[in-house]
Amino acid sequence: MRVFFRRARRRRRSVLGPTCYRSAAYHPLRPWQVRGRRFRSTPLGRRGLDPQEVGEFLDRVAADLAAVYDALTSSRRETDRVKDALRRWQSEQARARRTDPDPELRR
Repeated sequence: MRVFFRRARRRRRSVLGPTCYRSAAYHPLRPWQVRGRRFRSTPLGRRGLDPQEVGEFLDRVAADLAAVYDALTSSRRETDRVKDALRRWQSEQARARRTDPDPELRR
């Protein structure tokens, strides 16, 4: 019975990328979510965290996340560009082989 439940749990995992396995409930944190997060004000004086410090920290985290997402986007664009160039080169090589007689026979 344990094996059945283990297999059922494995099947529920969703695939977000070719090597990234996460639950269906997982949603990556976005910069606007960090910026929009607010904490409750502290009751009775100075207990808890300083709201100004928390806000500054959240702004810093949001800026870092934005930089990471920008880098990821540019990396994906570069990957697509390289893949396209490789496909074109491979197509050119395949066409050249089809039009060119066997180079081994020329020797």
